[in-house]
Amino acid sequence: MNFIKNISTAGNTDLEMIALYKQTKDMRVLSDLYQRYMELVYGVCLKYFKDSERSKDAVMSIFEALVEKLKLHEVNNFKSWLHTLTRNYCLMQLRTPRNLKTTEFNPDYMHLEETVHLNGVLEKEEQFVKLEKCMQTLSEEQKKTVELFYLQQKCYDEIAEITG
Repeated sequence: MNFIKNISTAGNTDLEMIALYKQTKDMRVLSDLYQRYMELVYGVCLKYFKDSERSKDAVMSIFEALVEKLKLHEVNNFKSWLHTLTRNYCLMQLRTPRNLKTTEFNPDYMHLEETVHLNGVLEKEEQFVKLEKCMQTLSEEQKKTVELFYLQQKCYDEIAEITG
């Protein structure tokens, strides 16, 4: 008695293999399909992780995820869908807390807002010169509104009350 069917997938398209996998749940069909794109998956992982061993592990993890995800999703272009799945997997791995690098905050390294540097003063002066040139192109009503909002820091209601 032979319980294991030998399913030939050599000449099948990706869509045919996906349909066959969904129908039979045969891991060999999925494995044959995945092997077509395993180098692509490895390359994408290597691009993100920049570590060959971690990329190899990711290739295996993505295959494991593929077993379930392929049953749930309707895939029309397997190669691009797999690329997206791989990219998302890598990004999620990079976002996990063990990959976040944190440093202790030392307030001694911060500057006070009151401390004014010379280049900051020069930048503000340049901005005021530019603002003045722009203000000259506005009508009197617009000038008054801009002056009230940006220079006198009035809110919209106050400006509306003042200007009518």
